[in-house]
Amino acid sequence: MSANIRPAGTFDTSYEQDIALNRTRGDKLLAYGALLIILLIPLLTAAGPFGLDVVSVRWIGVINRIAILMIAVQGLNILLGYTGQISLGHAAFMAVGAYSSAILGREFGLTFWLALPLAALFTGFIGLLFGLPSLRVKGFYLAMATLAAQFIVQWFIVNFEPLVPYTRGALPLEVPHPTLFGLSFASDFAMFYIIVPLAVVSLIVARNLVRTRTGRAFISVRDNDLAAELLGINVFAYKLQAFFLSSVYAGVAGVLMAYDTNSLSISGFQLDFSIELLAMLIIGGAGFPMGPLFGVAFVNLLQDVIIPEVTPFTRDLLQTLLPFAEPASIAASINPFLFGISLIVFLILEPRGIAHRWEILKIAWKIRPYSY
Repeated sequence: MSANIRPAGTFDTSYEQDIALNRTRGDKLLAYGALLIILLIPLLTAAGPFGLDVVSVRWIGVINRIAILMIAVQGLNILLGYTGQISLGHAAFMAVGAYSSAILGREFGLTFWLALPLAALFTGFIGLLFGLPSLRVKGFYLAMATLAAQFIVQWFIVNFEPLVPYTRGALPLEVPHPTLFGLSFASDFAMFYIIVPLAVVSLIVARNLVRTRTGRAFISVRDNDLAAELLGINVFAYKLQAFFLSSVYAGVAGVLMAYDTNSLSISGFQLDFSIELLAMLIIGGAGFPMGPLFGVAFVNLLQDVIIPEVTPFTRDLLQTLLPFAEPASIAASINPFLFGISLIVFLILEPRGIAHRWEILKIAWKIRPYSY
């Protein structure tokens, strides 16, 4: 939205400028500068080659997790934000990518660079199968179909014989760490330079996808599938493409999560995780390329910083208001309670998400001093 707005006096003089993602010098400096700062963060930690202690090592793991979840939510954004097809089984598709990469790496001896695309494509095929009901059902009924996918995939992983050794708790993967030109990526510090670039590439691909013929077809299906079909768009084919692309993104995120933690546990891919991914997209802004990044970053900040800070006050308040409730039950319910309250607040005050507000702020800055 804000990409189509330029400051007064700034004009496109070539076709390349017209189709560029970042059309102004300020946009380019902001994008490239932010990427450069992020890539420099590991070098400012005590674990870096310079031994600096400017940034805590803990933030490396936090950024890795945000980047992995951003890839997963970006796939959900393609499906829900652009195509209007809801999914409650996204965590199951992440599990498919994680466990298939474990089998490819441990049982077949494939390297990370081969296991990653193969596991992602296999996950896309599984998503394609569960996208078939979208031909006949949509809305609430499609949500129920994808909910069934969550439980079917979970049951299959737990009971499929080659996967049984991986489903008994969080077991070490025992697969070769990623290597490139003799360099081993065996730590959070090293995995940072695999995960973050892949997250950036996934963001760029998703942002460009909207501007292609396929992306415009996705949006037309989301806005009015009957009108899209009357215009000659093969609605079912594009719905399947959306399910495939969404599952590929989920598979990539699952592979990265498995290799980053070097462990697997089916408990990490339950239904509540699928709902959490959906909440991240809603908070960040469905249908906006930057929505997944904002949503994932906000939810992680909420869970790691804000909720721990307000937990003592909330616990005392709830114990005062609910004297009949067990203190242990109140303590266990504070995290989901505050998370649910935050989601409700966003749905009421900012239903289009943080990314929508960010677009408005960028437009106001570009057309200053006439931002009203």
